[in-house]
Amino acid sequence: MLRGLATVLLALGSGGAAPMALASTACVIDDAGQQLCLEQPAQRIVALSPSVTELLFAAGAGERVVGAVSFSDYPPEAEELPRIGSYDRLDLEALLALAPDLAVAWAGGNPREQVERLGELGIPVFHADASTFETIATTLERLGALAGTEEAAHRAAETLRQDVIELTEHYRDVEPVEVFYEVWESPLMTINGEHWISRSLALCGGVNLFSEQPPLVPRVAEEAVLAADPEVIITGGMGKADSTWLDAWRRYPQMSAVQRDNLFFINPDLVQRATPRLVEGTRALCRQLETARARR
Repeated sequence: MLRGLATVLLALGSGGAAPMALASTACVIDDAGQQLCLEQPAQRIVALSPSVTELLFAAGAGERVVGAVSFSDYPPEAEELPRIGSYDRLDLEALLALAPDLAVAWAGGNPREQVERLGELGIPVFHADASTFETIATTLERLGALAGTEEAAHRAAETLRQDVIELTEHYRDVEPVEVFYEVWESPLMTINGEHWISRSLALCGGVNLFSEQPPLVPRVAEEAVLAADPEVIITGGMGKADSTWLDAWRRYPQMSAVQRDNLFFINPDLVQRATPRLVEGTRALCRQLETARARR
């Protein structure tokens, strides 16, 4: 159970990041506001979070990734990579043995002292902290610049941007739907309005009932959810096919979401990492909210 919670928090816990522009084909500004320049494209890259691994593959640099942390499972090729610890405790010995010429860190989650140690040892570090569709796109482009895969990265970024434009246009004038998104069952946890899942819901016309909570992933009381009476409840559960968390809400037939059978499961892999697959997850969220509107 604790391992599962750690996996969810790993996926959800990245903080906001300001969009950064490419300085040149050789130099980029990362999400920590630091300029990073490489004399030649990186050939041996280590990825310090599962989302970073996914972003590197999406940017066309998958063949240059030589190591990744635990839970790096997409695309399937990533599962074969040597492991260099976990996002919150890197195995520096295993990492250094791979002789990387670039480390891509999760700015909001990796241990600061270990990431700083990499810099002290002469390994260039790019700090990534994508949290919106646009920062996902710019991260792809910056990683492509560092890896020398600019063309593939630019294609992926532009495809992402175009998909978001089409989704925005399609759902621009839909009726709002009040939503509770369940991140974890015990303790009961949700997302605030700054989280990328909440932004995806908003694109679909969803209203996050706990958007004003200060933490990115706040704990909430069950009584607070009952009082809010969401029209829709969505959860990713503990895995790709585990919708059991929804069963607990059926104990409250007076809730609008239960009365209308608006209890929806979504594959967590599609929404809990800020990567290009978030577009696919957003489409799924939009379809669920369309179903809820049809049931009014």
